[in-house]
Amino acid sequence: MTDFSFQIVGFDLDGTFLDTSGDLTACVNHALGLAGRPLLTVEQVKPMIGGGAKHMLTQGLDATGGCEPDELHRLYKLMLGYYEAHISVHSVPFPGAIAALDELDALGVRSAIVTNKFEGFARKLLIELGLIDRFATVIGGDTMGKGLSKPHRAPIDEMIRRCGGGRAAFVGDSIYDILAAKNAGIPNVAVSFGFLMQPVEELEADMVIDRYDELIPALRRLG
Repeated sequence: MTDFSFQIVGFDLDGTFLDTSGDLTACVNHALGLAGRPLLTVEQVKPMIGGGAKHMLTQGLDATGGCEPDELHRLYKLMLGYYEAHISVHSVPFPGAIAALDELDALGVRSAIVTNKFEGFARKLLIELGLIDRFATVIGGDTMGKGLSKPHRAPIDEMIRRCGGGRAAFVGDSIYDILAAKNAGIPNVAVSFGFLMQPVEELEADMVIDRYDELIPALRRLG
């Protein structure tokens, strides 16, 4: 028996488990380039990530002059096509993320991904990085249906159901992640190294970690 209190630990994907900022910046810049806009840096794009691809592109277009709905729709489709073809060029796990998974596995914990990225893209990315088998389930922003992505509790509830039930915690980097966990009534951990839209303290997470070797100790304290 283990003294670990959680049977399930869920992770957000972009900015929490994987640093996808290089590939997401490239796909936003692909769309901006097609629109004749100035390109953005990775640091400019990072705070735009977390609310899904359309939110990210809208923010990018707003930052470079705004956009009509028809043009947004056209560029959005072109951006998604580019991203699908270049989804894993620069994306890597954050330092220590794989070791944290190994430690959770050793404790008998089931790990899951709950992201606002389309499920198909999340799966493709994890497959190309050789990581899909490390997770009991992958739930995307479109998995539960329209309006049921984070910060709604539905994806968290579904994660727990798919993982066979038990006490769960969730790890994320955005207000969407922390609110989804709070809405589902489970403990939450924010990562300070993610794609923060605001100071990490403002997320009001139960715990904050600065690197992955702090995760298991943080979860033990929460437990």
